[in-house]
Amino acid sequence: MSTRYPLPELDSLPEDIKTKILAVQAKAGFVPNVFLGLARRPAEWRAFFAYHDALMEPESVGRTSNLSKGDREMIITATSAANGCLYCVVAHGALLRIYEKKPLVTDQVATNWRKADITPRQKAMLAFAMKVCQRSNELGEEDFAPLHAHGLDDEDIWDIAAITAFFGLSNRIASFSNMMPNPEFYLMGRVPREKKPS
Repeated sequence: MSTRYPLPELDSLPEDIKTKILAVQAKAGFVPNVFLGLARRPAEWRAFFAYHDALMEPESVGRTSNLSKGDREMIITATSAANGCLYCVVAHGALLRIYEKKPLVTDQVATNWRKADITPRQKAMLAFAMKVCQRSNELGEEDFAPLHAHGLDDEDIWDIAAITAFFGLSNRIASFSNMMPNPEFYLMGRVPREKKPS
């Protein structure tokens, strides 16, 4: 099954987008389909990835956060599963396995995060994220207290909500366009790398 919208050729893209995609390819070893899929509309690509980077790499915009990279990917994986987004569950699940160094965690979080092998803090974080994802109109002051009890402040809570909301957009774009995960994502982080002799 292929994407509904053909992926543009890398060489056909504006130079700034092409340069960023090549940097991703150099780091990952392949080009994730989302980078090419969204590049068919360069202005939207730039806006999407600017917001993505501000949320996922807060240090790039001079912000600190109490959420780890694993926490962020966990939010994306759980809420993307709730939204039925194959691309985001597979792609961000791969990153979750790598950052958490737990080969089973993605399958657990995507299937039933309440039973996953994660910390009570992460479960509180996901409970809030899932409410933002599915019933944001019902959020009240009582939803903030469990997060504060785990040492998360209001800025961290903003991050949880904003990541959930942003990837809700991403989920819907990936789903309607039939964006397929790259095969490389499926195996990433499943088998621990052998340690190099010191």
